[in-house]
Amino acid sequence: MAGAIEAVLLALNTAGVRYLVVGGIAVVLHGHLRTTADLDLVVQLTSDNILRAIRALEDLGYRPRAPVPAERLADPAAREAWSREKELTVFSLWSDVFPGLELDLFITEPFDFDDAYSRAVRVTLDTTTATVVSASDLIALKQAAGRPIDLADVEALREIGKDVTEDE
Repeated sequence: MAGAIEAVLLALNTAGVRYLVVGGIAVVLHGHLRTTADLDLVVQLTSDNILRAIRALEDLGYRPRAPVPAERLADPAAREAWSREKELTVFSLWSDVFPGLELDLFITEPFDFDDAYSRAVRVTLDTTTATVVSASDLIALKQAAGRPIDLADVEALREIGKDVTEDE
């Protein structure tokens, strides 16, 4: 799965997409090993940025799980309707090229993107760099989600020295 993650991040970086890795992969990149089946991304929700992301991901064979064109993600009214009417929080993509890695793109920015991006951590991987949400922002996201796995992630991050007051 590491190769697939790097391929996705390399494609996004090459396309100049502003994104933040969040979720389980962010927990791993902050130093706590755990399993996860997807890559959660907060992509800055400007139309041009989203369209660059979609093109880059389509080049890797990614397509929406839902029967809608991927470009609809760039439409704020569509995202608002998905959130309101279907209670969606993420737009899921899958690829037969990378069948073990599903992508979940947030349909709303769960924080002020520019602020969170300024605090992001750049993690060097084998073939590219990952732009990862800061530990403090990750902990806040996990606490807000409140699921047992998220609360376990918060505890694990704190145990390895990550803290909401930490200065990245």
